[in-house]
Amino acid sequence: LKTDLLDGILTLTIDRPPANAFNLELICELQTAFRQAARDSQTRVIVLTGAGKVFGAGQDIAEMKAGEGNISYRQHLLETYNPLILQIRRIEKPVIGAINGTCAGASLGIALACDLRLAADSAKFVVGFTGIGLAPDSGVSLLLPALIGLGRAAEFTFSNQPISAEKALEWGMVNRVIPFDNLMAETRQFAARLAAGPVGAFGLSKRLFNRAILPNLEEILDYESHIQEIASKSAEHKEGVMAFLEKRLPRF
Repeated sequence: LKTDLLDGILTLTIDRPPANAFNLELICELQTAFRQAARDSQTRVIVLTGAGKVFGAGQDIAEMKAGEGNISYRQHLLETYNPLILQIRRIEKPVIGAINGTCAGASLGIALACDLRLAADSAKFVVGFTGIGLAPDSGVSLLLPALIGLGRAAEFTFSNQPISAEKALEWGMVNRVIPFDNLMAETRQFAARLAAGPVGAFGLSKRLFNRAILPNLEEILDYESHIQEIASKSAEHKEGVMAFLEKRLPRF
């Protein structure tokens, strides 16, 4: 995780080639960064992005496979993504997701938890979980339907097809679509305007939005972890992981 604080804007860049997939170390670094940002009076706005042309591929499946049999998916979520999603929603400062490319799985949940999303024109959003025989987690089961509607959320969860940046804008999933080469410059300009504003009032506004729209977020995150524990023990999940690692279509 690369961090850069300039003029009140903290930029957090996920840089774990080739696909910016999350391992335990990276998740812990993000949690630490948000804890520090919450306490730091110099940090007024947070920008979260990925290095290169991928925002994030979600959980590192190779790490998942390596821990097979030794890891409870429920416990993993309770220690990693669930607290991170709550940190993003509860920090009383604006969080902007600069979605620079493909955003899938847990990375999608993290992007959806941001207050605002500015997407490169080349960005794609993939729910991802069912491709390896899992159910949505990282808040996706709540945040995706809240933004694009239940029918669309179900379609793209079941089909695992990508949502283009243009569709995401049309459906209210992102706030703006920007040419890839201009994404970070325009995001910084946007963030600078927020950093010059009443950040305390923005934080109180987040409290209201959370209460009005996401009052059951913590409960849903907990239930996702229960469901994912069930899914993790299925034959579908085992086949999905093997197919991914062997670079073939799964035979569900």
